[in-house]
Amino acid sequence: LGWEIMGDPIQLKEEGNKHFQAGDIDKAIECYTKAIKVCQDKKVLAVIYRNRSACYLKKENYVNAASDATKAIDVDAKDIKALYRRCQALEKLGKLDMAFKDVQRCATLEPKNKAFLETLRRLGAEIQSKLKTTFSTDSRVQNMFDILFDEESEKDKKEKFTQFYAGAERIFQNNGVTLLLNMIETGKPEMILAAVRTLSGMCTGHKARAMAIIQMVGVDKMCSIMAVDNEEIALAACNLFQCINDSLTGGDTREYGKEADLVMDPSKDLKTILLSLLEMVASKKVSGHGRDQALNLLSKNVPRKEKKEMDHSKSLFTIDHGLKKILKVCGQVPELPDQLPLTENTQLIASVLLNKLYDDLKCDPERNNFRDICDEYIKSKIDPKDMDKTIHAINCISGLLQGPFDVGNALVGRQGIMEMMVALCGSEREVDQMVAVEALIHASSKMSRASFIITNGVSLLKDIYKKTKNEKIKIRALVGLCKLGSAGGDDYSLRQFAEGSTEKLAKQCRKWLCNPQIDTKTRKWAIEGLAYLTNDADVKDDFVDDEPAMQAMFELAKSRDKTILYAVACILVNCTNSYEKKEILPELVQLAKFSKQHVPEQHPKDKKDFVDKRVKRLLKAGVTSALVVMVKAENIILTDQTKEMLARVFLALSEDPRDRGTIVAQGGGKALIPLALEGTEAGKVKASHVIAKIAAISNPEIAFPGERVYEVIRPLVNLLHTDREGMQNYEALRGLTNLAGFSEKLRVKIVKEKALSEIENYMFEENEQIRLAATECMCNLVTCKEVQDRYLEDGNDKLKLLVLLCGEDDDKLQIAAAGALAMITAAQKKLCTKMTLVTSQWLEILQRLCLHSNVQVQHRGLVIVYNMLNSDNSDLAKKLIESELLEILSVVGRAEDNPKRQEAIDAARTCLVKAMDLGLIKPFASPS
Repeated sequence: LGWEIMGDPIQLKEEGNKHFQAGDIDKAIECYTKAIKVCQDKKVLAVIYRNRSACYLKKENYVNAASDATKAIDVDAKDIKALYRRCQALEKLGKLDMAFKDVQRCATLEPKNKAFLETLRRLGAEIQSKLKTTFSTDSRVQNMFDILFDEESEKDKKEKFTQFYAGAERIFQNNGVTLLLNMIETGKPEMILAAVRTLSGMCTGHKARAMAIIQMVGVDKMCSIMAVDNEEIALAACNLFQCINDSLTGGDTREYGKEADLVMDPSKDLKTILLSLLEMVASKKVSGHGRDQALNLLSKNVPRKEKKEMDHSKSLFTIDHGLKKILKVCGQVPELPDQLPLTENTQLIASVLLNKLYDDLKCDPERNNFRDICDEYIKSKIDPKDMDKTIHAINCISGLLQGPFDVGNALVGRQGIMEMMVALCGSEREVDQMVAVEALIHASSKMSRASFIITNGVSLLKDIYKKTKNEKIKIRALVGLCKLGSAGGDDYSLRQFAEGSTEKLAKQCRKWLCNPQIDTKTRKWAIEGLAYLTNDADVKDDFVDDEPAMQAMFELAKSRDKTILYAVACILVNCTNSYEKKEILPELVQLAKFSKQHVPEQHPKDKKDFVDKRVKRLLKAGVTSALVVMVKAENIILTDQTKEMLARVFLALSEDPRDRGTIVAQGGGKALIPLALEGTEAGKVKASHVIAKIAAISNPEIAFPGERVYEVIRPLVNLLHTDREGMQNYEALRGLTNLAGFSEKLRVKIVKEKALSEIENYMFEENEQIRLAATECMCNLVTCKEVQDRYLEDGNDKLKLLVLLCGEDDDKLQIAAAGALAMITAAQKKLCTKMTLVTSQWLEILQRLCLHSNVQVQHRGLVIVYNMLNSDNSDLAKKLIESELLEILSVVGRAEDNPKRQEAIDAARTCLVKAMDLGLIKPFASPS
């Protein structure tokens, strides 16, 4: 018995295990509890606690189960069974975030264990839904989640952010940031995305909260999220940084709730973020997507938006602390081992950033400093004994030539650089030749400082082209030749190559383009070559006849590699002849010939019928869907110049109204809106013009789906300015007319965009078509209360103009003007009286309307008469009936029924009945 009282812990534990397996849980707990009292060995004790924890789980006593498991974990932090048991207990106790951390440990210790992974996924989802349900009673938070997890583009979301201002505050107050950090720790992409987007929402437009979140999450953590190899997550993290930046700099000026504490100084945080982004640029730990986003953020936020702003210290700081890092990215040679992770776009994004930084400098000393840093960096890399370092330097120059060209140009001209490039062209290694030839191509420009290129470039490249067996090098050499040979633009008589060779070169480029065996990078160069060669009209015609080549180009344009956008845009502009054309005056041509000057000549295939045929071919091959994808590209690579070129192409494609349906069907309407809202002045106007052409003849809900249709109005209103061409004014009015006829919401938006005074001005226009379009537009707008108010105001000629337009000799114009007058006098009785005061001709005009041979005009005139009789002004009614109108009404109203003129007949009869009601005429015998 004595032994029974003291007990042997091991023996008791074994006994407990037997009871547990037999399903006698209470007995098992009893044994384990006794064992715990007598056990001295820490490790054995931990096992017993762990076992008792399992019993408590079975008994659903979760508090004890968790505390027993914790005792076991205190002894051995890697006790996987205890961790998993505690996780199960904590989950039941509703402590999801703690449970989550335990199972996360388990999954780290045993990454292949299905049960752990399943629990990890399930708990992650539960935390997310708990986040939702915790706040679901709060519609504001619900609203915020709906917006965040919606599949819309970032831009559409931004517009809705105001709605969840309140929701963000609730999440913030309720320890939401900790929950969100837990979601991020899951490592599950969809969790991370949801959490990062929620954080973005919480930072939007709230300086104090953005600063608090920086403290709680940490800039390093945000950078490490952006550094993962997942495009969506990198983009979401980039968006988070942008929201924080906008909130801290006051770049987000929208009205939100009451702004808290405004005395904080964000400059320290902004500096930390800037330095962290510069760290990411050249770090090996950062994925290609992360690097792209870091460079994008720098491009967007470092250089001044407007040259008017004085302060460019951010650019100077970035040049001092990060220029070499950006150059390092430009110099990477992906074919070599041990390079930074990049995407297809990284190096071009880096070049664009270099260009923006250089462009932001104010004076020569600053520009010289920039150049010196580049110079020093490149010198430090050139090493005749180390080819890899040397080609890094040469590639770096290529990056500068694609960015701040002057800097690259100056470096190419430096002692020894050109010789180095020529030497590399003859190297044994393919990669050396490729880097050197590409640098030669980028340096081959009419503005080249290296006289060497101008004098020897063609012969050097021809030499490489003929000698090399390597297709990749051949293509690149060819592009250099095309580039140096395209100096004459589309001028037929300035050909540097012998006649016919341009077509041969182009044929070769098309062959490469269609060959799937060749790597994408090299096929891209074939497109670069065609961008120069399509200056030639024979080449344009051959290209659009080669459907597989067009398809191959469109496929590449839709791929993730966006470095090709500019070249594709060039080809399309060339094939559709939508570039700026220089007017050639015939008398100048005679003069030039007389003085033996050179005269630009037009190629016969650049005449209109050829161009039209090419446009049809492109449309048939699916050019619209390629353009739609191109417009969506990350905005740093899609420069304003490229946007303008895409707008020019769209304009050429939409020339024939019959093709506009095709453009709409392939999503062209939606793609045009961003082109019309941002870019160069010319680009925006051209895109707006295409929108007008489409809006005039299509169902706006189909052409511009969803909320998009409201974004269409501003570009159209911008085309109404008097400095735009007449055709643009006319088509914008047609587009607005169609939109105004569609819904009250659209009419209100047109009024809001201040279009009315422009439309009214065009109703005075000399040009008959524009005047008609403006009147038709007004006719569709008069049901709008604000428009009616303008007609009710005194001191203007608006109503007078409308009445006088009813008297013009043009059926369409009369239909529009009388239609407007009929609707507006029905809505506002006061206008019936006012109409008789604005012009003495009102009665005569009204009588002519009521006698009109066109039944539509006549019907509108009779409705106006009815409105006047019905306007509660007995003197006016009397005056009408005492005039010749009574006779007109009688003649029209007594006519036989006639389906062709029934509307007018019925209207006249209604007027007569009204006159009888008013006691102005006696009932008459019905027509015999």
